Amino acid sequence: MEPISLILAALGAGAVAAAKDTVGTAIKDAYEGLKGLIKKKFAANESAKVVLDEHEKDPETYEAALKKKLTEAEIDKDEEILKVAQEVLKQEDPQGAIAGKYNINVAGDIKGIVGDVSGGNINQTIS
Repeated sequence: MEPISLILAALGAGAVAAAKDTVGTAIKDAYEGLKGLIKKKFAANESAKVVLDEHEKDPETYEAALKKKLTEAEIDKDEEILKVAQEVLKQEDPQGAIAGKYNINVAGDIKGIVGDVSGGNINQTIS
């Protein structure tokens, strides 16, 4: 899974899970942490923060706009955001995480990610 797709999947899953009364605090906390980190990256960009908030209410409608804002801010290159996104997905779908459903494939420089490096690509498995 590409980093932007991973982040979008985590935001979508987190928004759906957080809206449920039956969901535990771990997923809600991880989701709120992810949103908080992204909002820090969007600090100087009010329109990006609005898109993030609107995505929470209507992920399908705002996914393309949010993807653009995430890409422009190079959020896919932030190690901490990627780790928290992985945690959201792990909390939401533990079986999928165990099965390797949320592997990320990164091309280029990302500070702090360690994994198998081959041909300039980094492959990291969520465990």
